[in-house]
Amino acid sequence: MPLPMEIGIVGLPNVGKSTIFNALTSGNAAASNYPFTTIEPNVGVVAVPDPRLGRLTQLARPKKTIPASCRFVDIAGLVKGAAQGEGLGNKFLANIREVDAVLHMVRLFKDPEVVHTMGGVDHQRDIEVIETELMLADLDSLAKQYDKVSGKAKSGDKAAREALVVLDALKNGLEAGKPARALGLDPKVLKDFFLLTAKPVLYVGNTDETPDPAVIADFKAHAESRGSPSVVICGKLESEIAQLSGEDREMFMKDLGMETSGLEKVIVAAYQTLGLRSYFTCGEIEVRAWTIPVGAKAPQAAGVIHTDFEKGFIKADVYSFEDIDKYGSEAALREKGLIRSEGKDYTVQDGDVCHFKFAN
Repeated sequence: MPLPMEIGIVGLPNVGKSTIFNALTSGNAAASNYPFTTIEPNVGVVAVPDPRLGRLTQLARPKKTIPASCRFVDIAGLVKGAAQGEGLGNKFLANIREVDAVLHMVRLFKDPEVVHTMGGVDHQRDIEVIETELMLADLDSLAKQYDKVSGKAKSGDKAAREALVVLDALKNGLEAGKPARALGLDPKVLKDFFLLTAKPVLYVGNTDETPDPAVIADFKAHAESRGSPSVVICGKLESEIAQLSGEDREMFMKDLGMETSGLEKVIVAAYQTLGLRSYFTCGEIEVRAWTIPVGAKAPQAAGVIHTDFEKGFIKADVYSFEDIDKYGSEAALREKGLIRSEGKDYTVQDGDVCHFKFAN
């Protein structure tokens, strides 16, 4: 089952996009025990940190452990006027169309040696610049779609008439300064229009080592007002952490009072922004986290492992991570009746441990 798993890192020039991308996809990205693969110079696959996987590995002692992962794409910096082709605007917009979610890097740090292309640090203005360019590009796209659909609607095509109603709602919303994702329309309907502002967004504030609490609070409130999650990190610090491994990394983070790195928080938040969750398979050969969309039924979840599992699905034996963590073995769970047999209508939950049974 194909899954949306690609996150595009966007932002104005000199906000720290490349610093974060390089830290994410360096040899010691996120944590030394989480592998990654670089596919192209600007695309990296990064493991999703999940302490539950470590606990299951401790219990099952498998030959190998495989985490879930997601793809990050470093997209060219945008400048004002991108919707009209300024700077690398056309490339920027084309790259965003190809990703499934947007990680919007926002500059919160002040550094006279790093030029701000708009003259000074102002996170609200910077967010508005990119949002406006994306909305202008969407309005242009809607105008072209409107021309195609209106002729069919006049000839009595029911589907075209219904599409016109949605197009009008989108046009009115965008002209009022609201991104498509904030208009309360059915996400399944929105997919048909291929709009940039329909994509889910995670705002990541890049601050310095001594951040201003008022600025951070305002940034988070601004992101929340847009209906999007946010994470605040120090890109410079994260870059230093990513270059360390083993005990050096642990000691450095301990000295800073950090239990998890900012990059780990970004990866987890990005994974969740995509609407993805993990279930596990657990055995002597392998412990693995599998990626599913929220709301996936048991046969769909089985199909992530192999299409034959979905086609021949019979049932799934399921227990929760919380139960295996508490009682320590499947044998103990069986004694307590905590392993359930679930059918085709079961919605797999984040953290479920599943054993699928299927017909060949």
